[in-house]
Amino acid sequence: MGDTRPATREAAGRGTADGKRGAVVAALMLSMALAALDSTIVSTAVPQIVGDLGGFSVFSWLFSGYLLAVTVTLPVYGKLSDTFGRKPVLVAGAILFLLGSLLCALAWNMGALIAFRVVQGLGGGALQGTVQTLAADLYPLKERPKIQARLSTVWAVSAVAGPGLGGLLAAYADWRWIFLVNLPIGAVALWLIVRHLHEPRRESRMRARVDWAGALAVFATGGVLLTALVQGGVAWPWLSAPSLALFAGGLALVGLVVVIERRAAEPIIPGWVWRRRTIAAVNLTLGALGLLMVAPTVFLPTYAQAVLDLDPVTAGFVLSVWTLSWPLSAALSQHVYRRIGFRDTALLGIGAATLILLAFPFLPYPGEVWQPTLLMLLLGAALGLFQLPLLVGVQSTVGWSERGTTTASVLFCRQSGQTIGAALFGAVANGVLAARLGGAGDLDSVARDLDAGAPAEATRHAVADAVHAVYLGAAGAAALAFLVLLCVAPRRFPVLSEPDD
Repeated sequence: MGDTRPATREAAGRGTADGKRGAVVAALMLSMALAALDSTIVSTAVPQIVGDLGGFSVFSWLFSGYLLAVTVTLPVYGKLSDTFGRKPVLVAGAILFLLGSLLCALAWNMGALIAFRVVQGLGGGALQGTVQTLAADLYPLKERPKIQARLSTVWAVSAVAGPGLGGLLAAYADWRWIFLVNLPIGAVALWLIVRHLHEPRRESRMRARVDWAGALAVFATGGVLLTALVQGGVAWPWLSAPSLALFAGGLALVGLVVVIERRAAEPIIPGWVWRRRTIAAVNLTLGALGLLMVAPTVFLPTYAQAVLDLDPVTAGFVLSVWTLSWPLSAALSQHVYRRIGFRDTALLGIGAATLILLAFPFLPYPGEVWQPTLLMLLLGAALGLFQLPLLVGVQSTVGWSERGTTTASVLFCRQSGQTIGAALFGAVANGVLAARLGGAGDLDSVARDLDAGAPAEATRHAVADAVHAVYLGAAGAAALAFLVLLCVAPRRFPVLSEPDD
């Protein structure tokens, strides 16, 4: 897997940024903050948005539409950044995201707001993938944990601050400011990128061939399948005609993508992404990470309120503690993987995560607040030790011309894992609740009980059993990731030599 092409190109890319790399890093962190905040800040303002615009029956598409747009565009932006360079893709994505934010602030009804959230998501896909790729371009292997730890910290702070900031803006200003605050932040990031990010000129740019047919097919396939997963069991039953039609259409489109990509000169999803053991293993394991993350992020707040009888703010704190240990563990992981390697460090992290997730169902009922809080603190530390070595490691096995595609494939698998996890674990939780409550309970009814006051004791027991089942499923996903790393990933990642190392 050696690659002689990227050496001088990467050196040049980092050399042009050496003098003003701090400004570029600040721009990357601001860009990442835009994408990270947007996934959390809107949630607390939903009552105000619905009260102003109406559309309660479809408000979930404020989140689903954005998620779909981000996920399905990741592979496309990854390939475009390898073809045309990171800067034009990042600039175009930032402009599109800010345009979507402005349009969201001007929305006149729920349908318009959902459409403009999709526009935001089209830009958000470029922000997420290209920022992570540029982070690897700017730093040699030995320094990459620094920038990745900073980006992890941005996500952590956004996860904690987003809901509170959204609530404050909705309560004391207007919900439209949730989108307007993106404009000054994005403008600063855009100015820093345009002024300080310089990439070397590439001879291939004028002769670049873009697989637009493949891009459209990938977009359509992802949109159909993710819509089936997001809406299945919510807008319609899993075995209903709309659900079956979407899954059948999605599978047909998968076949079309394979045909188009095999014939394309420069495919959007090249075959080597899955033929190389290292990349395939990281894709699968981070897909499992996305799946298992659904257990705490979606179900723990409900558990904390229904079972532990906590208010929403305290329940949010129980979840947020893992955002403290995750970036700290990620920053320290370099001291481990330099000694035992990327794969074994990730095995250590995901092995610990499996045991922690398995411990959750054994918590006493109803238990004390410190018990799930401690588990979340430990889980964040374990996952920081798992994720960052894999991301840094896989980016270091490819040259500049393949790094955007590789990074995008990893992020795409993680996002898809989260979507699958939300659908799968939602079905598991609803099934357990229905069985415990005589077929008369689901997550929506529990949420209504929480809004109305303390739920009945039978409901509290049912929620505890449902969340325990979800955590067992998450532990299974973690164990699967462990096995994939152990059996598929090479013990030593084939890292390319770099002049700066």
